[in-house]
Amino acid sequence: MNPKSVTLIGLGPMGQAMAGAYLDGGYDLTVWNRTPGRADQVVARGAKRAASVEAALTANDLVVMSLTDYDAVFAILEQAPATALAGRTVANLTSDTPGRAREAAAWLAERGAVQITGGVQVPPPGIGTPEAMTYYSGPAVAIEAHRPALEVLTGIDHLGEDPGLAALYYQIGMDMFWTGLLGYVHAQAVARANGIPAEQFLPHAVKTMDFRYFLEFYAPRIDAGAHQGDVDTLTMGAASLEHVVHTVEASGVDASLPAAALAVFRRGIAAGHGQDSLTSLIEVLSRQ
Repeated sequence: MNPKSVTLIGLGPMGQAMAGAYLDGGYDLTVWNRTPGRADQVVARGAKRAASVEAALTANDLVVMSLTDYDAVFAILEQAPATALAGRTVANLTSDTPGRAREAAAWLAERGAVQITGGVQVPPPGIGTPEAMTYYSGPAVAIEAHRPALEVLTGIDHLGEDPGLAALYYQIGMDMFWTGLLGYVHAQAVARANGIPAEQFLPHAVKTMDFRYFLEFYAPRIDAGAHQGDVDTLTMGAASLEHVVHTVEASGVDASLPAAALAVFRRGIAAGHGQDSLTSLIEVLSRQ
């Protein structure tokens, strides 16, 4: 087969960006999507529309999948006979849990295919840009065999052979991403309630959300289990959050988000960590 050829299954916003990157890179691209009309734009640019899932799978050695979740992955792949997967490498860039990634890798292996699990670390506009990166896990030999095609989309951060690792790292990142951005959105609701435009507050938001100092300070202490409160304490944090909750309520904004954070701090204090660092909440949040 043509070494510059690939099959792409899934043409949501991320899939559309990936299709564009492959077409821009001169790749022979075959596409399939559950809603056929979503392929119209990339077909107009030169992609081939597969008539079926089987046709999409057998068109190329490398199959890239970008779907909502692994339920969608199984629903689509089960439409084709197992023989259509034999010898294929499936770069599964679908978001789901580490367990589902391992399940899919085993399912594909039973059908003679190899899964490379991926967690894309950029939004669709970042596909194909120099700084873009994707977590990958799975067989190194499979990644190396398809490195040029994968690097059309993003750089490669190979975490190891375990197919669940990329999904695990990705979900840990999403934990930070969504909770962090939700905090920003909530804070801007408070700002707007007090007549402060988001653009006006923007430089302060950027400065406040630069957590690098704290991340680098906390990481070795977390690994060492050292939660001494020499810089911050849960008692201090709880007092600060109480002020946040009162300010939010006085602004007429829903205070459930900071109140939930305050409740976690109070749990830590009740567990005897009042004079320990914020990082002591790892012990409180971890299931024993």
